[in-house]
Amino acid sequence: MNYKGLITGLGLTVALATSPWVWGEGDVAAGKRKAEMCSGCHGEDGNGNAPIFPKLAGQHFRYLVKQLRDFKSQLREEPTMSALAEALSEEDIADLSAWFAKGTVKVEKNDDDNELGKRIYRVGDLSRRIPACSGCHGPAGQGNGEAGFPALRGQYSAYVAKTLREFKAGERKNDRNGMMHTIAAKLTDEEIGALSDYISAMKP
Repeated sequence: MNYKGLITGLGLTVALATSPWVWGEGDVAAGKRKAEMCSGCHGEDGNGNAPIFPKLAGQHFRYLVKQLRDFKSQLREEPTMSALAEALSEEDIADLSAWFAKGTVKVEKNDDDNELGKRIYRVGDLSRRIPACSGCHGPAGQGNGEAGFPALRGQYSAYVAKTLREFKAGERKNDRNGMMHTIAAKLTDEEIGALSDYISAMKP
């Protein structure tokens, strides 16, 4: 490589290293502007305008990036989101994810006396090989961003139940190694309802 080529290469390396979206950080201010198109369903603050829409506020950055990429590639099938994500660049995805990740989720108010939901979430059912949800999603539903497990606390009960049913039926297939499908397939409708209610009322 000649001297001019070396300088050009070093310059490109520096540019990439200092570009936040390339390294997965995203630009929060830019994300806020771009998120205006998302507010109709997910709310201006990312807390969702209706129980059928997920709350994105406070969700882990890496998880949000993965979901947007999955919508774009149609690995996660949802016509409306796939159509919107198709036009997004990697920079857009990083910026939007950074904006929503900085938000604060609003916790729902549900019945505190929910022993079934509490037991499934915290302990699981070893006799049926159902692991505790807390093992991946944390004791307080905070998730594990580094491992790619989403935060669940405060999510709408209706949305959690819908998602679990989709995993159970095999309609949603973008979970790692089919993990969620395997677990959800063993849950009864009663357990899904109780678990969803419990999760929605968990405090961050």
